[in-house]
Amino acid sequence: MMIRIEPESDIPIYQQITNQIIEGIARGLIQPGESLPSVRNFAGDLGINMHTVNKSYHQLEEKGIIRIVPKSGAVISSPQDFNAASFDRLKEDYKLLIAESLVAGMSNEQIQELVSSIIINFKSSPNKEV
Repeated sequence: MMIRIEPESDIPIYQQITNQIIEGIARGLIQPGESLPSVRNFAGDLGINMHTVNKSYHQLEEKGIIRIVPKSGAVISSPQDFNAASFDRLKEDYKLLIAESLVAGMSNEQIQELVSSIIINFKSSPNKEV
């Protein structure tokens, strides 16, 4: 999986890394049980500060997407690790996005079509680079 950092983006670099790792997992480019590079190696490969990668890894861990195992590094969690806390967190995230969509003038149908098209895109192009 290739991570592309856009330094000029309004999105913080740690968030760009987090987002691209999540999309890589959703597309099947990274599988449950696989290890991510060490913080030091990943930062070196990307040419960024180790603290930036560390912040991304901790954000992924808080979301339950990875497990940080001492001396083994960051490991992608399996989908079976999904729990009520994850559901509640995602529900809150969706609420804000849906509210913003409604405020922007989207109809219920447009929102549902958008969500469906995004899911289809992830399922139909699993090996597409993020």
